[in-house]
Formats: sequence, structure tokens, C-alpha cells
Amino acid sequence: MTIDVSNTEIVTSEGKSLKLGDFSGQVLLIVNVASYCGFTIQYEDLQTLHEKYSEKGLKILAFPCNNFGNQEPDSLDQIQSFCSSKFNVKFEIFDKVNAKGDTTEPYTTLNKTEPSGDVEWNFEKFLIGKDSKVIARFKSGVKPLDENLVAAIEVALDY
Repeated sequence: MTIDVSNTEIVTSEGKSLKLGDFSGQVLLIVNVASYCGFTIQYEDLQTLHEKYSEKGLKILAFPCNNFGNQEPDSLDQIQSFCSSKFNVKFEIFDKVNAKGDTTEPYTTLNKTEPSGDVEWNFEKFLIGKDSKVIARFKSGVKPLDENLVAAIEVALDY
């Protein structure tokens, strides 16, 4: 089953509600992030993807999440400052969410993606096509520059 996320509501870091469909025509890489995780170094590669593909239509949406080992306890301002100063992150960091258990969007919808179930850890990735349909789900251990993930992004961008 292909999941359409166009009506999925999300909240920006400024508290503004959007729908993922507002990004229709762009390829989205949605990632739940945490500042104190062993995978936090993936911010570097996410920024590399942003630099390489953002002008071609890739938009990275990062959602801080404190569901795993209390690895994102900070405020949104602290998270943004950390990401900017430590990794020079230029892609958008959204409001904090719950990616498992009592989930909040976008994860209430994304967790229905095959293989369905809650996100298992920080830095799990969902690739969304220009048509607002989920293309693929990548576990935390798949690095942002992994050849399979990059190939999927390039196909989605008609690269």
C-alpha cells in the first residue's frame, strides 16, 4: 500500500501548521533527529545532501524527537543552535514530535509505511516523492550518503 502524506499536518519551528502536501512537487526526506545520539553525526551527511540536491528539488525536513534514550531533551532553540554551530545545518528543523508510542504527525501517518510500525530509533528516514507518496523507508543505520538512499533520491528527482 502506497501512503499519501499530502494531508498530513506538521508544525514548523515557529508554530505554523502546514500540510506535507504544501511541498508537492518537491522530494522530501523526513528524518527524526536527536542531538545526543550515536547517529547525530548524520547531520553532516544530511547537510551534504541538502547542499547537493536542494536546488534540484530535495527538501530535508528534520523533526527532533526525544523518544529514544532521552537523547533530545533540549528546547527547540537549543537544538537549532546546536545544529547550526556544530554541523552548519541549513535545512529546516521542525517542532519536536513523538515518533513512537503516542505518536504525533508526521509519524502517525509515516509509521504505516511498509514495513509498518513505530520508528525504532533516531535518524530513521522516509523518502517522499513529488506526488506526496512515500517511496521508501530507511532505518537509522542507513547513512544519508548510502548509495541506495542517494540513488532513490536521484530517481525521485528525475536526476
